[in-house]
Amino acid sequence: MNPSPAIHPKRNGKRILVVDDEPRMIGFIRMNLELEGHLVIEAHSGLGALDAIRTQLPDLVLLDVMMPELDGFETLRMLREFSDIPVIMLTAKGEENDKVYGLELGADDYITKPFGPRELSSRIKAIFRRLEKPTTEEAILQVDERLSVDFNRREVIVAGERIKLRPTEYRLLYHLIRNAGWTVPHDQLLQKVWGYEYRDEAHYVRLYVNYLREKIEADPSDPQYIITERGVGYRFADFRE
Repeated sequence: MNPSPAIHPKRNGKRILVVDDEPRMIGFIRMNLELEGHLVIEAHSGLGALDAIRTQLPDLVLLDVMMPELDGFETLRMLREFSDIPVIMLTAKGEENDKVYGLELGADDYITKPFGPRELSSRIKAIFRRLEKPTTEEAILQVDERLSVDFNRREVIVAGERIKLRPTEYRLLYHLIRNAGWTVPHDQLLQKVWGYEYRDEAHYVRLYVNYLREKIEADPSDPQYIITERGVGYRFADFRE
């Protein structure tokens, strides 16, 4: 692991933790990230990654799935017990089930090996775009007696209890509420929340709608706020009527 916390990123660069047990892969990623002004922190195992996250406070983690002893999935599971730092999974497997499993554990995105510098850069930029707060005129929006949204804190208040949203969940809810009463197509949500390059990744929308329903609906199996319009997209119930 690179123990150089005194070095700072250049320009608008970020502190990025790269976790992989293959030195050549870390070298490839380091070279390309440093060319863009990022500071690269290395870890070569899952336990090393958890330690680096606690001590070096990176802005983003690139986490390889296939590692000995503690693989990327288990590392991610343990990581989500104490941190909501953005995580991009690096996997040599292209199966849909592996991708969805990582997202269900709390990954923000994945890249399938082998990948090029442009794809890596694009995915990282997309993550940091999603961390930016959409602007809104209303700090707290009252949907009904049960549900309100605090846009400044990225929280929802459900039956008087504050529930923290992850950045992607917040952006998805924001765009649904902004278009309350209208059906928003899958591809439009993907472009607004994730970015144009994600226009074919429909499973992202389905998964994160499920996350939101678990947090805001009284009965997620019978949603009253986020309504599915089959084959088209999703509609947030029109609370302004």
